[in-house]
Amino acid sequence: MAKRPVFISDNGQKDFVKTMDIEFEWFPGFSVKQKQRSIQSLHENLLEKHPSLKVLEVSSKADNELGISLSAFNLMIETRKGTSFSVETAFQASKVFEFGGPFMDLYEKTSKEAKKDLRLKNSGNLLRFQFFNKEFGLEPKTIFYDWLYINALSLNKELCDQVVKYNAFTDIEFNPQKSINCQARSVALYVSLYKLGLLNKALLSVEDYKEIVIGETVVENLEEREEKAHIEQLNIFDRIMEE
Repeated sequence: MAKRPVFISDNGQKDFVKTMDIEFEWFPGFSVKQKQRSIQSLHENLLEKHPSLKVLEVSSKADNELGISLSAFNLMIETRKGTSFSVETAFQASKVFEFGGPFMDLYEKTSKEAKKDLRLKNSGNLLRFQFFNKEFGLEPKTIFYDWLYINALSLNKELCDQVVKYNAFTDIEFNPQKSINCQARSVALYVSLYKLGLLNKALLSVEDYKEIVIGETVVENLEEREEKAHIEQLNIFDRIMEE
């Protein structure tokens, strides 16, 4: 038996996401078939206790195209210049360590290549994230990853329209004992913000996002905030290739 978290979109939660640990039968092995058997067991045990939930596996091991497309390895960010990179690649490229980073050349790598880059392990302690001119600290622990993922997802209308039909999300590869960030949690947060009517404001700027999600208020006058938000809305990813 094993245990994995299920991330539930919850409008009543302070951080918009409820986490529920579910025990299930684990099927050992690295094949997709074995992973999917574990997913099925996880979902069956969840629905046995909470039959009203609509659950979706978010990973490359999902048994449907939506879940596979929502994997951070597959969710792409496309710029107006025609270049593209995955959420996973952007996340890894943005890491700043004691002795190196951000590693801009990783934007030209695949998700797997970026994640396995040896510099990510040999550059000392992780200090912060720097997504070009945007800096994020390490606390709250998932603030940067969630922001990056939600902004990328918002640009894909087809995926957005489908994902809001669900309210519970899993990632069979995520082990909270070994990792911090989880794409399934990011999706649950996206759905909560959407259903509460807060998504559009959260996407305006980093400051607006932090104010809504973690309650961090940045003091700016209204004219400065609107001008800044307009610039960021237009260039949140496109400016990457221009700087």
